[in-house]
Amino acid sequence: MDEQKLTRRFFISGRVQGVGYRIFARHEAHKLGVSGFTRNLHDGRVEVLAQGTPAQLVELRAALQRGPLFSSVDDVREEDARLEPQYSGKFVVERSD
Repeated sequence: MDEQKLTRRFFISGRVQGVGYRIFARHEAHKLGVSGFTRNLHDGRVEVLAQGTPAQLVELRAALQRGPLFSSVDDVREEDARLEPQYSGKFVVERSD
């Protein structure tokens, strides 16, 4: 039996724009088999909407907290969300909000 999938929205703050963070998030999501998107927000944070099993989301959050080489993550906030149908089965980098 498949584990139930959950959807979470992550808001990552710190030095996370202009350092390849969204590409990093997409790579980690693909590696884990997670669906959703990532995008820059106008306030300097990065948003990640992700759907996966609880274990996949725990691993993704750990990766988001670590970030890519030149980033500096101060905080990762997480909240429940609903996956938007256009992202089902894929993970993409979106333009800024």
